[in-house]
Amino acid sequence: MLQGKHILLGITGSIAAYKAAMLCRLLRTAGADVKVIMTPTAKAFITPLTMATLSKHPIAVEFYNPENGDWHSHISMGEWADCFIIAPATANTIAKMAHGVADNLLLTTYLSARCTTIVAPAMDCDMFAHVATQENIETLRRRGVIITESPEGELASGLTGKGRMAEPEALVAAIEAAIAQKKKSNTLDGRKIVVTAGATIEAIDPVRFISNHSTGKMGYAIAEALAVRGAEVELVSGRTNLAVPAGVKRTDVLSAEDMYRAAVAAFEEADGAVMCAAVADYTPEEVAEHKIKKSDDDMVIRLRRTKDIAAELGRTKGSRLLVGFALESCNELTNAEDKLRRKNLDFIVLNSLQDSGAGFGVDTNKVTFIDHEGRTELPLMSKREVAERIADRIEQFFDK
Repeated sequence: MLQGKHILLGITGSIAAYKAAMLCRLLRTAGADVKVIMTPTAKAFITPLTMATLSKHPIAVEFYNPENGDWHSHISMGEWADCFIIAPATANTIAKMAHGVADNLLLTTYLSARCTTIVAPAMDCDMFAHVATQENIETLRRRGVIITESPEGELASGLTGKGRMAEPEALVAAIEAAIAQKKKSNTLDGRKIVVTAGATIEAIDPVRFISNHSTGKMGYAIAEALAVRGAEVELVSGRTNLAVPAGVKRTDVLSAEDMYRAAVAAFEEADGAVMCAAVADYTPEEVAEHKIKKSDDDMVIRLRRTKDIAAELGRTKGSRLLVGFALESCNELTNAEDKLRRKNLDFIVLNSLQDSGAGFGVDTNKVTFIDHEGRTELPLMSKREVAERIADRIEQFFDK
């Protein structure tokens, strides 16, 4: 996918700059032509000679060479690139991007680039969590900049938390996905699709509730992939910390009953739906008005069955699209195929808790697509890539 593509790699002053060398090598191995812009501070962490050797191009740092007048045109570099990735991106650079500051070559190139821009944040966990940084990231995201996930782990400061730069392999996948999305823009123009995501919360009393470990990452990735292709996406979302993808309308819900009502109402005028949410199968029969006080006795909570959203949409869907999800821990294929038939789904995406790297709270997934004609097993890949494959399937459905 990257053969012959022009990738502009921006490097800022972070200890994570050493990862840029491997990213450059991976991009070159994939067939991409890579040019590198470094901020002056980045040179303290990795040398221009290293990056020039790996990229096979001179490195651009300053606007011009004072010794001979050679000029680096930020406009030309922005026009040359198919994708501009800034990795690592410090809190300082992210703030300047969000506020239009243009005090170095990398920033002026960003402001004039017409291609997709990807930002890979890299900083200490407290800097990453600060409200100013999060607001700057959200500003860039709203403007169409792709922000890669910052995994949790040990940081250079010795602390543990979010703020690490994504690994080079994940960044290559993000670049591939961005280029693929650009090719597929507007392929779902005129289609309205409902996506459910995240976990529901079933109240026991005003303090306690029953829920599950879903973070909503898979559903949000699907919503974003469909919106990029031109679909009008209504995202019915349980509680999550994720930002709303650009171009997506979100309806927030808490309980399974709330999600049932919102999904059924949204589906009335939709062309299809993707049921990705982790909806509670049971909810307390009664919700205590006040906090239940602890006592020496055991407590028994009587549960009742919640309404089946996918089954209800399957009953009324007619010729419209309906995609389901199944998360299983045993008899995976049998259970998923049974769900496909019972709920009148067009295809179902099976996750297995037996697969390492799949399931709740991670950025990767390993799934099997099952329809009425057979199965397609996919390897472990990022949830963004899985979302693209699901969007491809949805396109094929509407092209029939």
